[in-house]
Amino acid sequence: QVRLVESGGGLVQAGGSLRLSCVASGSIFSFNYMGWYRQAPGRQRELVATITSSGSTNYADSVKGRFTISRDNAKNTVYLQMISLKPEDTAVYYCKSNLRASGSRWFADYWGQGTQVTVSS
Repeated sequence: QVRLVESGGGLVQAGGSLRLSCVASGSIFSFNYMGWYRQAPGRQRELVATITSSGSTNYADSVKGRFTISRDNAKNTVYLQMISLKPEDTAVYYCKSNLRASGSRWFADYWGQGTQVTVSS
């Protein structure tokens, strides 16, 4: 059973910083990519950033220059360092991993339960 658990969310003032973490656990054979998505109230879930197993990254235009995604392959962990936070960054942040579980022939998407980030003005 593969499980993704996020941590690090919270309440911060505009201009502040937060660091999110996501740990993948269970019987995992290999990773394709890991990433962060977010969903604000009344809006669709959107991509924030992704990182491949080789370290290639991709960011939404709205967070470029402010957010940095990184990963520790040995710990099956992905991080999202967020600086210069804005009220419009307020959302539930979800971790997603495209991976192949042990005993499976296919890669599949797995999601965490989400962590709330609230940025006050």
